[in-house]
Amino acid sequence: MKIVIEPVPSGVAPGESPDAFLKDLQKEFKEHDIVEVSETADQIREVADAEVYFGWPEREVFLAGEHLKWIHCPGTGIDRLIEIPELVQSDIPVTNAREPHVNPMADHVFGFMIAFAHKLHWMWDDQREKKWRMYDYAWKQVDLVGSTMGILAFGNIGKAVAKRAAGFDIDVYAVDKYPQDSPYAKEVWGLDKLDDMLAISDWLVVTAPITDETRGMIGPKELAKLKKDAFVVIISRGGIVDEYALAEAIKSGHLSGAGVDALEPEPPVPDNPLWTTENVLISPHASAFTRDLYLGRREVFRENLRRYLRGEDFLYVCDKKLGY
Repeated sequence: MKIVIEPVPSGVAPGESPDAFLKDLQKEFKEHDIVEVSETADQIREVADAEVYFGWPEREVFLAGEHLKWIHCPGTGIDRLIEIPELVQSDIPVTNAREPHVNPMADHVFGFMIAFAHKLHWMWDDQREKKWRMYDYAWKQVDLVGSTMGILAFGNIGKAVAKRAAGFDIDVYAVDKYPQDSPYAKEVWGLDKLDDMLAISDWLVVTAPITDETRGMIGPKELAKLKKDAFVVIISRGGIVDEYALAEAIKSGHLSGAGVDALEPEPPVPDNPLWTTENVLISPHASAFTRDLYLGRREVFRENLRRYLRGEDFLYVCDKKLGY
């Protein structure tokens, strides 16, 4: 059997050879033909007789894979894959590596929140300029205890954020396509309660996947419904929140700030106002990039490959029509 894998960006550990993952797979699955290719033309050639593809194939690559039986996405979001209509309509399963992303992304949310609550981003600027402005911070820091968090989408990442919020005595409410009970949220409502959640939120945390349903879900009207002085944290995907409206809501004084790890497009265009809006922290879609993430991604694929060869059910099968 032939397996085609793409090199995963930044998937090489310090001191590790670039082909370490490939060699590891070839050692465990030595009876199979495993090849790593990065250029589209090479992928088209190699996928022609392959059963398994690891990566994000372009449409022309997918169409060349006439014998494909399984595609594994090395990350969480499958939005690039569901742009291929033939793949969505096919019976070829798509799996992803969602679990290793959960903890670091949830931690990153609280990195943003604590920075804003205690004005650490201002203090870092003071340190660089050797300024000691102790009483300039009086009345400007905010308590997390007793505040209210609204979470848009209560999947694995949303649940992990809620679990951490409980440790800060933050009241958590969420909306999700599939309402559910949770020990870490006071309520998980359906999407029809989005406006109600926004109205009580001091912190809006966006953990939703990007789909036709979520694209543009948080626009000027929704941002206006947030509590005055609320903060927004975007940790999942760009395109869900109107970035220009978000910048305007902060500049107008209605919102206090935003932590943004995912934008659309990426990187943001130079005139995206979030670059220069005060009290906006931007991280370059890197919230999950821990050591355990990369090791976990590898292990998910290895385990699913073992299951594939044994004819067992996969871990983390995606719904191609829902987009996650």
